Amino acid sequence: MAFEHIRNFSIIAHIDHGKSTLADRMLEVTHTVERRLMREQVLDSMDLERERGITIKMSPVRMEFSKEGVTYALNLIDTPGHIDFSYEVSRALKAVEGALLLVDATQGVQAQTLTTLSMAQEQGLTIIPVISKVDSPLANLDEVTMEIVDILSCDPSDVLRVSGKTGQGVRELIEAIIERIPPPTLTPKSDSLRALVFDYTYSNHRGIIVHTRIFSGTVREKDRLRFVEAGEEFLTNGVGIFVPKEKQLPELQAGQIGYIVTGIKKPGIVSVGDTLTLSRNPEPALPGYRAPKPVVWASVFPESQDDLHVLRQALEKLRLSDSSLSYEEESSGTLGRGFRCGFLGMLHLEIVTERLKRESNIDIIVTTPSITYEVTYNDGRVETIYSPSLFPDHGTTKMVREPWVEVHLITPEEYINSLMPLLYEHEASIQNSKTLRDGRVSLHLSMPLRELMRGFFDVVKSTTSGYGSLSYDIGEMRPTDVVRLDVLVAEELVPAFSRVISERVVDTEARKTVEKLKELLPRQLFVTKIQARAKGRIIASETLSALRKDVTGYLYGGDVTRKKKLLEKQKRGKKKMLAKAKVNIPHEVFLKMVKN
Repeated sequence: MAFEHIRNFSIIAHIDHGKSTLADRMLEVTHTVERRLMREQVLDSMDLERERGITIKMSPVRMEFSKEGVTYALNLIDTPGHIDFSYEVSRALKAVEGALLLVDATQGVQAQTLTTLSMAQEQGLTIIPVISKVDSPLANLDEVTMEIVDILSCDPSDVLRVSGKTGQGVRELIEAIIERIPPPTLTPKSDSLRALVFDYTYSNHRGIIVHTRIFSGTVREKDRLRFVEAGEEFLTNGVGIFVPKEKQLPELQAGQIGYIVTGIKKPGIVSVGDTLTLSRNPEPALPGYRAPKPVVWASVFPESQDDLHVLRQALEKLRLSDSSLSYEEESSGTLGRGFRCGFLGMLHLEIVTERLKRESNIDIIVTTPSITYEVTYNDGRVETIYSPSLFPDHGTTKMVREPWVEVHLITPEEYINSLMPLLYEHEASIQNSKTLRDGRVSLHLSMPLRELMRGFFDVVKSTTSGYGSLSYDIGEMRPTDVVRLDVLVAEELVPAFSRVISERVVDTEARKTVEKLKELLPRQLFVTKIQARAKGRIIASETLSALRKDVTGYLYGGDVTRKKKLLEKQKRGKKKMLAKAKVNIPHEVFLKMVKN
């Protein structure tokens, strides 16, 4: 197909604004998927995506549409909407010329909408504004249209209206994509291969399969290719497109989006952002994009040390399909050997740990999530701390610095008063605010990343009855007053429960932690102390009473001294047991404590 008949585009929007549903209707209108095979969320192939109703991993698909006797190839990359996966969006935007900015007619422009829009504008993409869910009785079309006009400085007639549920306006949208989004631009050396890797998956039989956008040249089966950055060469074992399942083709040409089977089965070679070129005629790398930086860290341990190798294999396999996951091996005196993992956010952590459990079929222990701290010791040494259990003792540091974030929060005006105590509790300061056209308020905040990860997103949603939305960017490192809070069970330290928290709330958090653990922990055969320790002293304590077996139940009548002897014997046994006591904490307790 001629490159002037190709259109490469992505859909960007806030979470739950109808991206996947609109993609379903586009697949129907273009007859890409037969009606008998249609289902909801066609492009969401993972079970977790379908269960949660969200897109976790980007999915490319090629559709064909005829207009005025000409057949056009429409390459769509469906992207996630949740803030944790904005990295996926940034990768997709490098591979396309245009983007549909999708806005929910019932909710209007949201914080994440503006974040993804700015990414697309930085890439110089053509933006097509689209209002979704226009069939809803709660749709506020005129106000939402004017909001979009304000942020894009476009004409109201440029804003398209569609319904992913009924299919209204979808055909007109496809025609607008053909008219407004430009075809791919060929580089001067159009005969020399340069292809950008924007994603990859792994197959046990075929190795790593890279998802790529061909910027120039042609790639065929049996071509010898090279990764420019990695320097690795391989023989192509197949090329093709997604419709949405893989469809093998003889070749991929300039302007197309598709896949290349590499046959590589070693981890650490393929990286997102690398460039593919012909070994016999190499070209320099295309401008890539920055590697994702983890913002949340947590340790993952197998419940049984016999499963360490299985867990390692599961992480390696997951890393082959999730390039934003990072990990390294570590050991703990209490939990044994495991892995310190870096995540893009709390949802990313939840998704990865859930996939590990499902795909490896083993029980795992996940420690309390933390962020990175930069510690300056009294002797002048500077160290980066990733794990709360390794955070230095109170009094040994001269200064501790932590990352701050710039948060954009949009909320209906009536919830502002309820949000103020919440912002104070999470150490957030308002930098500026403005009232939007529809009466909602846009707040720009600065706050510690530590507090953002302490359930801030969830409490904002709860306080604003689900109408609040936020996005954030990592800012600078700032000095902070934080301490390590340790938890002891039966006078034994449990590293998985250690946390780094603000010195201001350490007493409150200590009490909440021991009370919650007392509720969750099953009773033992001996009295169990649950203690919280910070700044070198115990600051909160609870006692879990022992399970008491009635050792005198079978006695009746007779001398009371016999009962007393049995009770004394039981008492001595419990005292002896307490001296060598070790509490086995169930896996479910760890998970519930991590979720706070």
